[in-house]
Formats: sequence, C-alpha cells, structure tokens
Amino acid sequence: MFILLDGWVKVLSVTSDGRENVLALLGGGDIAGETAGETSGHRNATMRAIGTVHALIVDHGRLSSFLDSHPGAGRAYRHMMTQRWSETGMMLRRRAATSGAQRLAGLLLDLAERHGSRVGGAIEVALPLSQEELASLAGASRATVTRALSNWRKRGFIRTGQRRVTITDPRGLRHIAGPG
Repeated sequence: MFILLDGWVKVLSVTSDGRENVLALLGGGDIAGETAGETSGHRNATMRAIGTVHALIVDHGRLSSFLDSHPGAGRAYRHMMTQRWSETGMMLRRRAATSGAQRLAGLLLDLAERHGSRVGGAIEVALPLSQEELASLAGASRATVTRALSNWRKRGFIRTGQRRVTITDPRGLRHIAGPG
C-alpha cells in the first residue's frame, strides 16, 4: 500500500488496444494499492507518478499485523474501504444518469474539496492532467470537457490556467453537477 505524502499519481487501466483510461487522481493524504494484498497480490490498475511523489510504502503483511493488533485502526481502515466502494457504486450510477458536463462539474468539486486551497473566496485546484485525461476521469469526451470549461469560464464559475482550475462560484458548479 502507498500512502501519498506529497505529489500526484494517476491510476490507470489500459485497454487491449493500448488506450489508457484514467480511473483516479490521487494526491497528498490519499492511499493507493490497498487492495492488492487482499486480492492475490496482483494489481488491477497501473499507477503513474506525475512529477515528484513522496510516499510511505507499507508491506501488506505489516499492514495486516498492525490492523489486527490495533482495533481502532482496523475500524478506520474498514471505514475507508467501505467509503471507497460506496463512492465507486455512486460513480457508476451517476455515469448512467448524468451528462459528461455534470460529471465534470462533480469531479472538479470533489477535487476542490479533497485537494483545493482557498484563495480569497475561490478554491484553487492543481490539476496535473491534460484535457484528454480529465475527460477520461470524468467519463466524458474531450469535446465535452472543452465546451464545458469554456462555458463555465464565460459564466464566471471558473478560471483556468496552466494545469490548474480556480472555482470562483462553487454554488453554480454544484447546480450544474446536480444532486448526488
């Protein structure tokens, strides 16, 4: 298991024709690779560092021993795993019932909540992904992402810069994202 202390990691799956799908963007404080020890040790995705990453690497055996001997930590770990599964289920349900722009708005709000920094009344989010990767992560086309970002800039919901998005109107973006 990797406990990310600093930096960014893309979690990817690669299709049989070599196309990469971005499954997650993880940053400082996030955990990756937590299921490999419980699922025969084989990975079910690829992680790729984006720039310099500092992480604590915890061997599965040591993690299991620690969790077994520290019930509070075991409960916290189970809670985190349950939350991840719940979020995955919610994401699958949203993909069936929402537009790409709605999913993108929800993704930006989620990243802002987890990794954003307040700058005045706005929330700045470092976004070390290309528009193609952002589209993959949101389950949308690149054209949808380009149109949505342009529309939201014009409406004053966001500002964009080199590998960052500043959310200037979170309420407006929440309205676009819809319930959920």
